[in-house]
Amino acid sequence: MNELLIVGGDLVTMDAGRRVLTGTALAVSGDRIAALGTADDLRARYPGARELDATGCVVVPGLIDAHQHTTVDPLVRGMIPDDISAQESIFDWIVPLHEHADGDDDELAATLTAVECLTRGITTVLEPGTVAYPERVVAGMTAAGVRGRVGGWGWDAKDVPFGAPAAEMLARQADIVRSLPTTGPVTGWVTLVGHDLVSDELLTGAAELAERLDVPVTWHISPGPADVEAYAARCGRRPVVHFRELGVLGPRLLLGHAVWLDDEEVDAVLDTRTAVVSCPGAYLRLGQGYTLASRHAELVRRGGRVALGCDAHNAGDAPDILHAAYLFAALERDRDRPDPIRADQAFALATIDGAHAIGLGDRIGSLEPGKAADLVVLDGRDPAWTPRGDLARQLVWGQVSRTVRDVLVDGRIVLRDRRPTGVDPEALAAAAAERSAALLRRAGITPRPSWPEQPAATR
Repeated sequence: MNELLIVGGDLVTMDAGRRVLTGTALAVSGDRIAALGTADDLRARYPGARELDATGCVVVPGLIDAHQHTTVDPLVRGMIPDDISAQESIFDWIVPLHEHADGDDDELAATLTAVECLTRGITTVLEPGTVAYPERVVAGMTAAGVRGRVGGWGWDAKDVPFGAPAAEMLARQADIVRSLPTTGPVTGWVTLVGHDLVSDELLTGAAELAERLDVPVTWHISPGPADVEAYAARCGRRPVVHFRELGVLGPRLLLGHAVWLDDEEVDAVLDTRTAVVSCPGAYLRLGQGYTLASRHAELVRRGGRVALGCDAHNAGDAPDILHAAYLFAALERDRDRPDPIRADQAFALATIDGAHAIGLGDRIGSLEPGKAADLVVLDGRDPAWTPRGDLARQLVWGQVSRTVRDVLVDGRIVLRDRRPTGVDPEALAAAAAERSAALLRRAGITPRPSWPEQPAATR
C-alpha cells in the first residue's frame, strides 16, 4: 500500500480536544490518516514509507469552501466593475458570458478554480450549481486533484436562460447525479438556483429527489433583502418560513447565504438542523448589507450548522477560506457585541465544523486516524510565522494562506512546493488568457479598466 510519513510539523488536529501536537509525525496509508506519533515510532511501523519533511511547519486539516462557483467567472477575473449592482453584474455580465461559454471554457475555469483553491489550502470545494457542462467541471476538478461536489443549474422561472419546467429540471438533476461517481473525491448533489426563481413544485421535488438519491441539496436564498420582499409579495411570508411550511428544511439541505433572516427564520433553521454557508467576502464586495442583517454568528453561538464559502469570482474575486474566516470574525467584532466570534471558532468553521455542516464530519475536517488524508502544510519559514504565537489567532488573523506549501487530498500530493502536481500551471495560464479574450468577444463585452493601459513608448 502507498504509505507516506509527514514528519516534524506542529499538527493542528481540530479533534474533540482541539489538540496541537508539536514536532509530531503523521502516517498516511492509502487515502487515510493511519497514525500520529513520533517520527521514530512511525518509521518503525511503516518501514520504507516515503517522507515529506515538515520540520518547522504548521500542518492543518484541509480547508472547506462550501459555496464556490467555478465556471466563467474565473475567466473574467477582476473585470466586472465594482460600482454596479449585484443584479447588473449577474445579468449584464455573467449570464451573457454563460450563454457563450462552451465545454472547454467550463473545464478550464473549473481547473483554474480548483488549482487556486489548492494553493490556498482548500481541499474540498462545493460547487452550488454550474450552468451547462457539469461533467466538464468534474473533469477539471479531478485533474487538479481537489475534493468536491458538483451539480447542475436548476430553476424554472419564466424567461430565464438555461431554465426548464420543474419536471424536466428534476429529471436533469437526477441524470447529473446518477452520471457522477457515488464515491471518490468528486461526487454529485442536487443544486437549485433558489432565490425567488424556483417554484414550490421544484423546491419540494428537489428535496424529495435528494432524499431518494441519498445526496445533499443546496440552493441560494436571501443574500440581500430582495428575496424577502419577493416571497412576502408572492406568498405572504418570508422565504425560510415558507420552506418550513413546504417541509423542505432539514439536515440534508445547505442554504447558500441566508443572510437576511428574522427571528422566526433563525429558529426554523436551528430547529430543523438545516445548514447555512456564509460567504462574507461576497456580501461586502456586492454591498448586500451583511453587517445590517446577518444572523450567522448567532447561528454559530446557538449550535447551528455553519460553513464558510467564497461564492464566485464576480463576488469574492478569490477563493480563500482563511480570508473568509478572517472577515467572519472581524465583522462580528466590529458590531461591538459582548461575545464576538473568536479566531478558534472561525477556524473551526473552515475545518471540522464546516465538515459537519456539509455532512462530511466523519470523513474530513480534522487530523485523526481513520479520516481521509486531506491536509495542508504551511511553511513555517515564512515571516508570517515569525515568531510563532497562538496558532488559532495566527491562522485567522495572520493572512497565512500565502504560506501554503504542500497539500494532500485522499493521501495524494496535489500541491508540492507551491506547484500543482496534476496540471501544468504555465499551460493553464496561456489557455486562460486565450479563452478569456475569445469568450469576451463572443459575448460582445468590452472590459473597461480602472486605469488606462498603453504599451511602452519608443524613442
